[in-house]
Amino acid sequence: MKTAAVIGAGIAGIATSIRLANKGYEVHVFEANTYPGGKLSSFELNGYRFDAGPSLFTMPQLVDELFRLSGKDPKAYFDYIRLEEVCRYFWDDGVRLTAHADQQKFAQALEQTLGVPAQDVLEHLDDSALKYDVTEKLFLHRSLHKLGTYFNRDALKGYANLHRLDAFTTMNRANERRFSNPRVVQLFNRYATYNGSNPYETPATMNIIPHLEYNIGAFFPKKGMVDITDSLVKLAQDLGVTFHFGTKVTNILTEDNQVKGLQLTNNGKVEERTFDVVVSNMDVVNTFRKLLPNARQPERILRQPKSSSALIFYWGVKKQFNELELHNIFFSNDYRTEFEHLFQKKTIYSDPTVYINITSKYKPDDAPAGGENWFVMVNAPNNEGQDWDALIAQTREAIVQKLSHNLGVNLAELIECEAILDPRTIESKTSSSQGALYGNSSNNRFAAFLRHANFSRQFKNLYFVGGSVHPGGGIPLAILSAKIATAEL
Repeated sequence: MKTAAVIGAGIAGIATSIRLANKGYEVHVFEANTYPGGKLSSFELNGYRFDAGPSLFTMPQLVDELFRLSGKDPKAYFDYIRLEEVCRYFWDDGVRLTAHADQQKFAQALEQTLGVPAQDVLEHLDDSALKYDVTEKLFLHRSLHKLGTYFNRDALKGYANLHRLDAFTTMNRANERRFSNPRVVQLFNRYATYNGSNPYETPATMNIIPHLEYNIGAFFPKKGMVDITDSLVKLAQDLGVTFHFGTKVTNILTEDNQVKGLQLTNNGKVEERTFDVVVSNMDVVNTFRKLLPNARQPERILRQPKSSSALIFYWGVKKQFNELELHNIFFSNDYRTEFEHLFQKKTIYSDPTVYINITSKYKPDDAPAGGENWFVMVNAPNNEGQDWDALIAQTREAIVQKLSHNLGVNLAELIECEAILDPRTIESKTSSSQGALYGNSSNNRFAAFLRHANFSRQFKNLYFVGGSVHPGGGIPLAILSAKIATAEL
């Protein structure tokens, strides 16, 4: 039996281990933390449970596929529901909008609340679906670094529709071209943040993202987002995968153009183990800089600007709010200035857009009776040595003031416990270069081609998965990276 090592038990690493086990490998996953999931983990604080990282679940079929591939019934491990509401939106002047999952209801709500013709909204969602259809099989399920990707039926179909991708204009310009109401433009511009981009710079191709929520759907795992991690780890273990937690990979051992194995450290003990195949779920920058320091460094890719990060406050709130749902957005009054601060000034704007996720709306035991578990996030620049302590204090004050105004309460008096995650701790806990959530930035039309391949041209048995490589960041794309990488084996 051939042996395979996976560096990192993030969601892509777990998915990789499942696919490798199904290919007959003896698989070992090495994780420096004492828990699996990377960003997709959870914790408890004073009776409140919080999902630590990703809070939106789309494309559940990619998770189900891993169970079916393994000959298992997905429902025996993992269950979820489709949301009837995608999000609730709030503006400081009192305007509120509920985004229904049903396209017709959503379009009608925009027409009634913001005056945009419902037909314009439906056409935008149709355009989003077309963009997705063109890119899915061409870019998302295949390696961009293999010649065969560009010479098949899917590729020919894609070439015929490349002009529909709007790669030569920005997301914001495309949205302004379709909608005259600036709030509707702001609503659809926000989807750039789903891969840590700037809507005023990222290509309008990224308007494929609304398709995931409104055409495919947004979902909620019945046991919380962490159940994606827990159920896939259970599946992997049932397939014979061995997880080694608290075990840090300190070097990828190579000889000529071959990876020979790994150097590992556990409780101060150093050992070397040989493997036939090594897959890194570690950020590709740190994989090369820290684990392959003597290898040829792909500088053009490693030095690309990084995506944005996040500042997250986990608040136990001793009150329930009927006006809030699972997903909630409180918009900035000046979106362009907010993104200028984020990407040009490398700081957080004084009036940031605030996202609140409250899983206790669907999973009541996530909070004590009468309370709610608030995951409060603002977009933040990646870590370049900012004075984070001062920035966190300023931003917390701005968030509390904004939410208190919108909800008509003194929020500061309702917060009974708090934890904080900032770009520094994201970087240290997940080995993400500069604490970036999605690897390289997507703020140019060639960004998709400036991610590292899922295989190494330098070492024939070394592969890469996760949000820092092709096809990109986020749960669905991380899972797809595992599919692309293991298809090479």
